[in-house]
Amino acid sequence: MIENKPTLPFLIFDGDCAFCRLWIDYWKSLTGDRVIYAPFQKVTGEFPEIPLEQFEKSVRLVMPSGEVFKGAEAVFRALTYAPGKGGLSWMYKAIPGFSFISEAIYRLIAAHRPFFLKVTRILRGNDLGPHSYFLSRWLFLRLLGVIYFIAFFSFWIQLSGLIGSDGILPAERFLEIVKFNLGSKAYWLVPTLAWFNAHDVFLQFLALGGTLFSVLVIFGVLTIPVLAVLWIFYLSLVSAGQVFMSFQWDNLLLEAGFLAIFMAPLQVLPRLSRESAILWLFRFLLFRLMFSSGLGKLTSGDPTWRNFTALDFHYFTQPLPTPIAWYMYQLPEWFHKLSVGFMFFIELVMPFFIFAPRRLRFIAGAGIILLQVFIAMTGNYTFFNLLTIALCVLLFDDAFLRRFFPKKIKEAMEIKRLINDSRYTFPYKKLGIGILAAIIIFLGCIQLSGVVIGSRNLLRIFQQTFLWVSPFRIVNNYGLFRIMATSRPEIIIEGSNDGENWLEYEFKHKPGNLKKAPPWVQPHQPRLDWQMWFAALGNTQNNPWFVNLMERILQGSPHVLRLLERNPFPEQPPKYLRALLYEYRFTDLDTKRATGDWWQRELKGTYFYPISSNGE
Repeated sequence: MIENKPTLPFLIFDGDCAFCRLWIDYWKSLTGDRVIYAPFQKVTGEFPEIPLEQFEKSVRLVMPSGEVFKGAEAVFRALTYAPGKGGLSWMYKAIPGFSFISEAIYRLIAAHRPFFLKVTRILRGNDLGPHSYFLSRWLFLRLLGVIYFIAFFSFWIQLSGLIGSDGILPAERFLEIVKFNLGSKAYWLVPTLAWFNAHDVFLQFLALGGTLFSVLVIFGVLTIPVLAVLWIFYLSLVSAGQVFMSFQWDNLLLEAGFLAIFMAPLQVLPRLSRESAILWLFRFLLFRLMFSSGLGKLTSGDPTWRNFTALDFHYFTQPLPTPIAWYMYQLPEWFHKLSVGFMFFIELVMPFFIFAPRRLRFIAGAGIILLQVFIAMTGNYTFFNLLTIALCVLLFDDAFLRRFFPKKIKEAMEIKRLINDSRYTFPYKKLGIGILAAIIIFLGCIQLSGVVIGSRNLLRIFQQTFLWVSPFRIVNNYGLFRIMATSRPEIIIEGSNDGENWLEYEFKHKPGNLKKAPPWVQPHQPRLDWQMWFAALGNTQNNPWFVNLMERILQGSPHVLRLLERNPFPEQPPKYLRALLYEYRFTDLDTKRATGDWWQRELKGTYFYPISSNGE
């Protein structure tokens, strides 16, 4: 016990130790004036009961009661005066073995402080924080608004031909069938506002309304209610869109959009958002996205991933390659294998850096962004790459991002941050966020477990829980290209009036004309062109929508024909229609120089046997 009892907890440290001063500054920023900090060189006379050599070995915490604590326990008890930092002290007292391990680690660090000073500066820099994320989340929400705009607008201009009343898979007919088969369960399993009205005008309202509302997010107006509306509208379109809205990036946008509702500030006009636990849920989402993609490739058993030859095929077999993909395909195999290794490192190792100290998080963010840029250069993956990059923005704190903004903008941001720091504190907000975080983490762990051990091997209760919430897309499975296609079958639709002379229908973006260069189309997604890639990998039995497509073309549906580049029968539909299956492959350098062809193809057979307009 100490006779000279301080009025506040008093933490005494070695003022000559640079490592100690660095961490003391950090703890001081957390506890504020609730704890007094002083170097022992200045206060040893105030506490004669503590020998000088003890101060040199470890920190001492003198409590107002006169009790003295040392080492790791002293640090943990001091941090109980920092909001939200009392967990370590509780674990020290409650978990068997935790005190022994933590004190052993403390002694190790204390004995090698110069070394750990270097490690700390490498991993966290000279400023340990706490670091704010006002600017990073402000930027993320604007990027999310842009992505919502792209997603809604891209689908809006295709909606009539895809799920309109005269489209390939009319939403109204789909919902009627679902209601007939499932009864009242249909409303839960297919959550969509289209249950109230599935006519074309209402579907157009959802898509166009989402496009316009997303502009409000970009400008930071009514952010929370608008984000909620956008999530509901997009979920409605995804549920009613059937195979045309079944892509992983649609689910990723819904999952990120749902979390963003709870991240955004409650506001009418633009301002910066407050830091919260939602930030960590976004990082958990990014971790699951990347790690699931990498692990899924390994657990799939696909030999091309395991022997690092997947990129020998990927560039020409992916759904919509870019012109750069053709040139990448010409590179030597050693480069492709090295690229696969780089990809596995980004997807399997760097995701763990997301939860690591500050500078390792920066490395993870930079690595994932670099991978997304490379993917976007060689393939048209709509808004997926941009959305993943937006998630990476949340790995960078304000101190890092400010260097990329002009001085006037930084000053304006700092003023807003100071104003907002004391506003909008709601009771029960932390409790609500805590419950949400627990649910998301629980479901996310189920999803990750399914990737590691296989979803069929999960406990039945976990499988049912995940399936129960899956219609709302708040936690999803991820893993692009688990199985790498090693050939590229391509469907070519042809029409004829005499059954002998056939003319090709040309799609806007998918391969057809051998001399047509692979297009740049992202961030727009031509969803029919994408589905044609999937259809070519199967048959009409597992792609029944293709039969509807053929019927609509034969009927001359203007909405469906607008989804195509060239209709060889502009006056009236042909009498006969068929679909052939070709195998496509990129040409080599010599062939392209000689012929100008980007593609070469070989007929493999008939995909869809001829049908006629008169039922022959």
